[in-house]
Amino acid sequence: MSAVVPAGSRGLARAPARSPARRSILPGFWDNTAVQGKLILLDGSTVAADVAAVEQALADKSLLWLDLDQADEDGIALLRDVFHFHPLVIDDVTEFGQRPKVEDFGDMVYLVNYGIAADGKSFSEVHFFVAADYLVTARKQGCPSIDQLRDRLDKPGGRLPTGDRPTRLILLHHLVDGLVDSFFPPLSELDDRIDDLQEQIFSRPTTAQLAQLFDLQRWLVNARKLVAPQRDMLASLVAGMVVIPGTTAESDPYLRDLYDHLIRIGDMIDTYRDLLSNAMSAYLSMVSNRLNEVMKQLTIIATVFLPLSFLTGFFGQNFGWLVDRLGGLPTFLIVGIGTEVVAVAALYWLFRRRGWMGGGT
Repeated sequence: MSAVVPAGSRGLARAPARSPARRSILPGFWDNTAVQGKLILLDGSTVAADVAAVEQALADKSLLWLDLDQADEDGIALLRDVFHFHPLVIDDVTEFGQRPKVEDFGDMVYLVNYGIAADGKSFSEVHFFVAADYLVTARKQGCPSIDQLRDRLDKPGGRLPTGDRPTRLILLHHLVDGLVDSFFPPLSELDDRIDDLQEQIFSRPTTAQLAQLFDLQRWLVNARKLVAPQRDMLASLVAGMVVIPGTTAESDPYLRDLYDHLIRIGDMIDTYRDLLSNAMSAYLSMVSNRLNEVMKQLTIIATVFLPLSFLTGFFGQNFGWLVDRLGGLPTFLIVGIGTEVVAVAALYWLFRRRGWMGGGT
């Protein structure tokens, strides 16, 4: 349920009445802004993510998770005026497309993570703000893993997949784990596509297959650019270089679990990049072999017609001796046709002996 606060409360005076979602709650109170998102409290209840409810939850220290579906102007104003985030953090949230990273701002740790978007191909960027009294996520597009977890908690008596009542750190682990694990299905599908492409290439290589290889390789390069810094980010958390508020020795296994998953994903990406390189090399080899076969066939045809052209040219000379002495059907069959047949037979025997035709020795 939403709480209201009187005029002069922190952050309310800075929010101008420009959104159609603004409404007056009670006479004499400030207008309230509902942002696109959900506010989940420690008792499991879900309320609208408006300024009054967020401030009340922060005052009561009952804020479990604030999920902003759209980091629009109202959402950024909420982060700036209510949570009082550092200006550098506000700049990063305003300009999405950040590199995965973790930054310590004293009482709050800021993380940028990536997962697979709803289309199963593009990447979804999620910003995390973790403190002792709150957990905030901000994004600009759908992220299936976060949406599924939020839908689970939205239900009455919502529980985590483990069946536990959520706490901020456990919820953070499930959120990041969902983003990390979202890479596994596309990678598994990519493995099957590589196998199919390799079979097609060895059967009959085409330019369409080469285009698919380049598309898969481009996706893997983009995925590696995101997974590698996320792995380094988790390594810094595991090593204790950055400490998330509220973590204890019991939290370390959860961080190591995330780090292990990222290592596996990184290894899979490197393996599939090698497979794609091998498939591309196989494609080029098959194309080169086909070209060599065509050139060999053309060479054989040209070689066969070379002595035939010589014989027909020799006996086609308009000399009196040839015209006077080479005439009649027997001479035509023996000297004219016979020499050409002998030349073709001799070349065929030579080609088979050298292994250019059939299964010669």
